[in-house]
Amino acid sequence: MSSHREAPAISRDPVADNTDTYAFVSPDDPSTVTMIANYLPLEAPFGGPNFFEFGPDVRYRINIDNDGDGDADIIYEFAFQTQVANPNSFLYNTGPIDSISSSNWNRKQFYSVTRIARGRRQVLATNLACPPCNVGVLSTPNYDALAAQAVHGIGGGRTVFAGQRLEGFYVDLGSIFDLGNLRPFQNLHVLGGSLQAMSGVNGTNDFSVHSIALKVPKQDLTRRGGDATDPSSPNSVIGVWASASRQSAVVHDAYWGNEHQAGAWLQVSRLGNPLFNEVLVGMGYKDLWNALPPSADKRFAPGVQHPELATLLPVLYPGVFPRLAGYAKPRADLVAILLTGIPSGIVPGFQNFTGKTLADMLRLNLAIPPASNPSALGILGGDLAGFPNGRRVFDDVVSVELRAIAGATIPLVDKTFTPDGAASLVTDGLTQANTRYLSQFPYLGTPQGGYQTAPLGAL
Repeated sequence: MSSHREAPAISRDPVADNTDTYAFVSPDDPSTVTMIANYLPLEAPFGGPNFFEFGPDVRYRINIDNDGDGDADIIYEFAFQTQVANPNSFLYNTGPIDSISSSNWNRKQFYSVTRIARGRRQVLATNLACPPCNVGVLSTPNYDALAAQAVHGIGGGRTVFAGQRLEGFYVDLGSIFDLGNLRPFQNLHVLGGSLQAMSGVNGTNDFSVHSIALKVPKQDLTRRGGDATDPSSPNSVIGVWASASRQSAVVHDAYWGNEHQAGAWLQVSRLGNPLFNEVLVGMGYKDLWNALPPSADKRFAPGVQHPELATLLPVLYPGVFPRLAGYAKPRADLVAILLTGIPSGIVPGFQNFTGKTLADMLRLNLAIPPASNPSALGILGGDLAGFPNGRRVFDDVVSVELRAIAGATIPLVDKTFTPDGAASLVTDGLTQANTRYLSQFPYLGTPQGGYQTAPLGAL
């Protein structure tokens, strides 16, 4: 998955696990940028009685690099606290939750937002309320209204939301992790002779995540604090990634549940481009990658230049990728897409180049307006406002990255190479229609309620 359980250590710490990061010019307010950081992978809708929540012992961050060095110039930091109204009750709620201030909701969460720029900390807001999880038709009878109450304006043209959202990342997990099986082409798999081609199955269907969504004016993010109007200007391009940190020491006292944290905050998870640590970093280095800043990513460049999956595709699908099998040059196309941004002159009318520093970040050209007719394939679909120009919630990053690894983007930097015909077709068989989104902030869809998800035979 994009970054769900993608490294051994963080797979044991879901509350701090970055699952997806998004950054895009807001389609309903193009003077602003929306950034979304998701955590807590694969939340089952019926996951009570202790429903999902942010960790009060975790510091969540959205990081922005606006000078191309792979280090954060601007940070938005989020710190959470939990308040239990009645510690003698085991219940999450004791009646219908009809507002985020309802006395029936026993376990509420609140948070603060701090902006850090050039070492200066500015608290933008405190005591902001999260919504509850979507428990079901009796406990949270009008969940959309509850979520709307948790959208907060925090001054300076900024808007924030933190709470449960429907998983927006669609992927056929059960198939892909079964020896790289892609259902639309599984009859061509080396072991798939008895299988029929079929559509993909969304492995994340109806699961949820916890999202931190932040919408800010473009001036909040640019190098000199001005608007971004020239797509060709380096000042119009920013790098974005999310992270989570824990303190270096945790002490448990004699009673389980009482913890004391101390020491420096250490990064335990990060995410820029989807699938980077998942697919391009070796198993023995995934935890290290999570602990380092993007400016240290030069050490992981060999996994981008010579991706293991590119060598496996011709083996798993014999005869389908003969040209890819014979291509031995370092993958300069993937380096441009994932580590430096795309320089001018490669894609007509577009660039999101941040310089020679190799760093895994979502690179967003703020001067590219939202598309009037967007394509989920982003730039591969002729839509310059989509991935890998930032990432929108509906972008089909699995198909885009599969096609790039299969060689579809090599001609951008190597005109002598002709891709295999399958390179522009390879997909896991899913589209944005396999999940649900909102047309306005916070854009990710309404989480599924636990009652609504119960099998009909159990009702």
